[in-house]
Amino acid sequence: MRIPRIYTTQALVVGSSIDLDEGAARHLTSVLRMTVGQELILFNGLGGEYSAQLTLAKKGKASATVTGFTDSNRESPLQLHLAIGISRGERMDWIVQKATELGVNQITPLFTSRCEVKLSGERLEKRISHWQQVAISACEQSQRNTVPTINPAMTVDDWLPVCESGLKLVLHHRTERRLADMTNADNSIALLVGPEGGLADREIEQAISAGFEPLAIGPRVLRTETAPLAAMSIIQSVWGDMG
Repeated sequence: MRIPRIYTTQALVVGSSIDLDEGAARHLTSVLRMTVGQELILFNGLGGEYSAQLTLAKKGKASATVTGFTDSNRESPLQLHLAIGISRGERMDWIVQKATELGVNQITPLFTSRCEVKLSGERLEKRISHWQQVAISACEQSQRNTVPTINPAMTVDDWLPVCESGLKLVLHHRTERRLADMTNADNSIALLVGPEGGLADREIEQAISAGFEPLAIGPRVLRTETAPLAAMSIIQSVWGDMG
């Protein structure tokens, strides 16, 4: 069995012992059926990862002693910010999961004119928290030690003026512009993608007025859950650490 990786918000120091949170403990003891003495890897998003050994493994409870530290860095040199219209059903979970695997640093869920998802208040806060947990789980699986941030949801009108990336791109299948036509000066990119049905013409025009470059990634129209992942893969191949 591959050594499981567990994220924790606790401070990690070699030689110390920690009690794992209920979700992690349940996963290790009930799902993986791990026992005292077995190894795991812990990370807290502050850099590197820690080897550890289970010292308590009961149903729903687990403790571990931190035994070592490895300064592993699997982060792309590219700072990548995905802003995307909120999609229905499990599409957003899929996007968050795969974007994390592809090295995204932050994700901003957007309300756009064609967004069919209506969330506010406590329901919205729960969804943001859920997406953050999806990102954490994707880091555990993909061996990333830095967890991307899921930003508070915003309207696209509010987000455009505060986006500060060096190169700002808006996916737009009716443009002729390709990545080969662009330069990336400071290795930070913001990628704006619409929900089902895409961004409205007015929103694309607003983005261009705010300094965004229209970008096409091929001749076919891709679904909202496919387009950002294809674009990020190409971007990481050109300027990041994939390829």
